[in-house]
Amino acid sequence: MTSKAISLNDKFSVTKGRIFISGNQALVRLPMIQKQFDQKEGLITAGFISGYRGSPLGNYDAALWKAKDHLATHHIVFQPGVNEDLAATAVWGTQQIDSLTDPTVDGVFSIWYGKGPGVDRSGDPIKHGNMSGTHKNGGVLVVYGDDQPGKS
Repeated sequence: MTSKAISLNDKFSVTKGRIFISGNQALVRLPMIQKQFDQKEGLITAGFISGYRGSPLGNYDAALWKAKDHLATHHIVFQPGVNEDLAATAVWGTQQIDSLTDPTVDGVFSIWYGKGPGVDRSGDPIKHGNMSGTHKNGGVLVVYGDDQPGKS
């Protein structure tokens, strides 16, 4: 009986069977899975992830940087924001591709991450993004880590 060698890349490349990953690694893999679902539906989509590096999800951006080659293969861009507001505004912009003259993709799926107080201060782009809605072939996932004392 032969067994397949296990690789650290399995968390991003195995498509069948069990994989063992952390929560942050699951958040990294999630947009890659979305890209695969979109491809099966015949859609040409891209992904965008932005957030604040001071978030309690700080290890999330480290995991994203480690997976940059895997993300690039799936046309997913990770661009951390200077603050939560700018990151949320950038994510909101990804859902407005119908305003482009000649978009190169059918839709953009996005992830925004921040901390609790960052959710509070980013109310404007989050509220307006919510009111505008997402593109029919896009979508936004908002993820935040709690920061009870506000001292991340």
